Amino acid sequence: MNHTEKLDLLCKSIKDKVAKKAAVTFEKSSVSHFVPNPDDPRFKREKINIRDFNEILSIDTENNTCTAESGVTFEKLVAATLEHGLIPKCVPELRTITIGGAVSGCSVESMSYKFGGFHDSCTEYETVTSDGNIVICSENENSDIFHLLHNSFGTLGVITSLKFKLIKAKPYVKMNYVVKNTIEEYRDFLAESMSSNEIDFIDGIVFGPDHFTACLGIMTDEVPYLSSYQGTEIYHRSVQTKNQDYMKIQDYFFRYDHDCHWLTETIPPLTLKPVRKLFGRWFLGSTNLIKWSKRLRYIMKMKRRPEVVVDVFIPGKNFVPFLEWYKSDFSFYPLWVVPYRYPEVYPWINPQFAEGMGDDNLIIDFAVYGKKNNNPNLDYSKLLEDKVYELNGVKTLISRNHYTEKRFWEIYNEPAYSDVKKRMDPAGLFLDIYSKFNNQK
Repeated sequence: MNHTEKLDLLCKSIKDKVAKKAAVTFEKSSVSHFVPNPDDPRFKREKINIRDFNEILSIDTENNTCTAESGVTFEKLVAATLEHGLIPKCVPELRTITIGGAVSGCSVESMSYKFGGFHDSCTEYETVTSDGNIVICSENENSDIFHLLHNSFGTLGVITSLKFKLIKAKPYVKMNYVVKNTIEEYRDFLAESMSSNEIDFIDGIVFGPDHFTACLGIMTDEVPYLSSYQGTEIYHRSVQTKNQDYMKIQDYFFRYDHDCHWLTETIPPLTLKPVRKLFGRWFLGSTNLIKWSKRLRYIMKMKRRPEVVVDVFIPGKNFVPFLEWYKSDFSFYPLWVVPYRYPEVYPWINPQFAEGMGDDNLIIDFAVYGKKNNNPNLDYSKLLEDKVYELNGVKTLISRNHYTEKRFWEIYNEPAYSDVKKRMDPAGLFLDIYSKFNNQK
């Protein structure tokens, strides 16, 4: 089917669902990158099939743009754009994150310190409302919808295609790993690195209370050797032992995928080379690990609470206070660090809340992957959520949430969201964003 035929079929399917008057969820060809929750009510909801929206529609090498369907994975996208010497301005670290999911959520990565999130490179979305109508939105057309679709997690309609900007690329990446021993030194070094015109990629890994590593990448045409972290070698462990490294650029983009950052550390046999060599094709990689966690969701119900897996966005001004608190009260490592400079305050953030975020448009994505949460007297998931709020940060909604409705709308812009919701979801087919995630407790 071509794109128009897929679109017609989707609009008809949505109109059929309206008659059932039930909340729906989307059925994609790739795995969902929400943190698996055995009690997730989405398992029981009506499904809207968007599996076929997975094609790249065009790559414009004159204007350095791409138009693609929402279900295209970044693995597929990078392979296609690299054939033209181009890459997206932001490539999330897991292979099967989709471009539509990157907009509906908050995907950032190591180019975000200068380009923002993936959504900040987008110029146009094609969407379908809950009554089966097609809406095109951009900065100049339906701009309020365009901005509110970011971080809406499918609650404002179905994104079916996107147009976004590309930049020129080189085939390899040279990595430099720089270690600092104090939080202040680390903050200052990252700030210095972000002001450099020589560096293409910046992220970091905190390995302990006095071990802070900055990972700096530079695109290059030639390399003395190549490393790969798609087999028995483990990327985050190599960062602890090397000062430099070299990778193909596509291997760099997905360097964390094979171990889903370091979640394999929670299953020690998966870190052993013989096991990885013999069974890696079935167990390693974010897609395999997510699929297995879903298959075992009934066993997961036996845990007091699932592990803490979440990204939190902390204003740059609170970099030191957050890490000081983290060291004393949370203390789980490694911790992923991604500097993220946004062009302006996003309209989905409550303006009053945004006033406390600072005026330099810099936030730091701190990502926690796998902290055990079985203390009967303390829920680390809620502890982290409360601290993020205290520091005027924003927690992504992909895992367990504990917000009261009052606190939630202190962070999110309820008037703006409600206005767009009425126009995009007149049939009430999609849950509102608070209701959808309040059920994830």
